[in-house]
Amino acid sequence: MPTLLWFRRDLRVHDLPALLDAAESDGEVLACYVLDPKLQATSGARRLQYLYDALRDVHEQLDGRLLVTRGRPEQRIPALVKQIGATSVHVSGDFSPFGKRRDAAVREALGEIALEEAGSPYLVSPGRVTKDDGTPYKVFTPFFRSWQSHGWRSPAQTTATSVRWIDPADLDGGVDIPAGDTELEYAAGERAARAAWKRFVKDGLADYEEDRNRPDLDASSRMSAHLKFGTVHPRTLAADLGKGEGAQAYLRELAFRDFYADVLHHWPRSAWWNWNRTFDAIEVDEDAEARKRFELWKAGKTGFPIVDAGMRQLAETGFMHNRVRMITASFLVKDLHLPWQWGARWFLDQLVDGDMASNQHCWQWAAGCGTDAAPYFRVFNPDTQGKKFDPDGVYVRRWVPEYGSADYPAPMVDHKAERAEALRRYEGIR
Repeated sequence: MPTLLWFRRDLRVHDLPALLDAAESDGEVLACYVLDPKLQATSGARRLQYLYDALRDVHEQLDGRLLVTRGRPEQRIPALVKQIGATSVHVSGDFSPFGKRRDAAVREALGEIALEEAGSPYLVSPGRVTKDDGTPYKVFTPFFRSWQSHGWRSPAQTTATSVRWIDPADLDGGVDIPAGDTELEYAAGERAARAAWKRFVKDGLADYEEDRNRPDLDASSRMSAHLKFGTVHPRTLAADLGKGEGAQAYLRELAFRDFYADVLHHWPRSAWWNWNRTFDAIEVDEDAEARKRFELWKAGKTGFPIVDAGMRQLAETGFMHNRVRMITASFLVKDLHLPWQWGARWFLDQLVDGDMASNQHCWQWAAGCGTDAAPYFRVFNPDTQGKKFDPDGVYVRRWVPEYGSADYPAPMVDHKAERAEALRRYEGIR
C-alpha cells in the first residue's frame, strides 16, 4: 500500500530515518512538501530562497518526483492521502512550538491514518536528556555531560533509491517551486551541504578550536543554514568528528544547538519572553529616540567598527560570524538599552540560518535573562572585542571600508557611561 513522506526541516535523502520507515511499507511512496502560507509570511527573503533552492535539489535527486503543494498542512496532507490511498504519513519530528501545533492539527485531520514520526533535526531529540528526577536541565554544562552519555544513533542508511517513488505528474494540487529573486552567498541544498562539510573537515576542522572566534579568518564551517533546513543531519557531521581539539569544540557547538532546542521544548514561552522572568521588570527604552538608535544599529552606523561590520555583513549576506553576533547583541541590549526581542526579530528576518531556538536563546544569553545567563555585569566592550578577535582590522576593513575616514561616524554612545547605566538598571531588579 502507498505511503506519504512529508518533508519539512529535513530536505535531504541521505540519513533520513523517516524515509527508512516509509521504505518498510514495501509500497510506493509519495514525496511531498507543503508551502505553508504562515511560514512564508514570517520567513525572511533569504530563508525562503534557501528553501526554494533546497527543494529543487531534492526534486532533482528524486528525478522530478517531489510534489510541492501550497496551503494549510491540515488540509493538504489529508487531501494527498486520500488521492493516493495512503496508509500512513511519515515525517521527522518537529519540536518547535509552531511545529507541534501544526502536527497536532494534521493528526486530528488525518483521523485513523497514522502520522508516524522518526528522528528529529537534532543529535538527541528534545526531552530525551533529563536529570535523574526527570526534570529538564537549565544549565548547559551538566546537560552536555548527560547528552554525551546518552549518545546518538549512527547515520541512517538512506538514498534517493531507498523506495519506489510515486510520480506526482498526474496528481492534483501540485505547484511549481518558486524561483525566488534573492542571491545567496553560498549554495543551498543537500549536495552543496555535503560538499561544504567535506571541505571543512579537510581544511578547517583541525584548527577550529583555535580559530573559531576570529571573524577575520575563514574558519567557520558555514553549516548553520544547512542544519536549519535539514539538508544535512548533525549525525552525519558527528560521524566525521574524531578526538582532536577542533573536533571536540565542534561537537560542543552541536550540543548547544540541542540544548537550546530542549529549552524551547520545555519552556515554549521563552521564544519571545524572558526565560528568567525576573527580567520582565528591567527598564528598557522603547520610545521614538530608541527607534532611531535601533535603525542606526540595523544599518551598521553606530560608530563602533566591529558592531558596524557585523551588521553590514548581516544585511549584505544573511550571515554574521558567531562571535560578532554576541558583540552586536550585547551592544543593542547593554549600550543602547533596547529590548532583546527587537534584535532577535531583526536577526530572524535577515539570517539565512535563522532558527527560533538558537536565535532566541543566544539573544537571551547576551541579555542575561536566559538559561546559562552570562552575569549581567559582563558587558562586552566592542573596541576591546574588535582588537582581540580582529587584531589586524581585516574584518572591519572588509565591511566598513570608510572606517578611519571623515565619512565614518563618531561613536553614537559613550560605552563606559552606558555600561554604568546598564548596571544601574540591573540593580533595580536584583
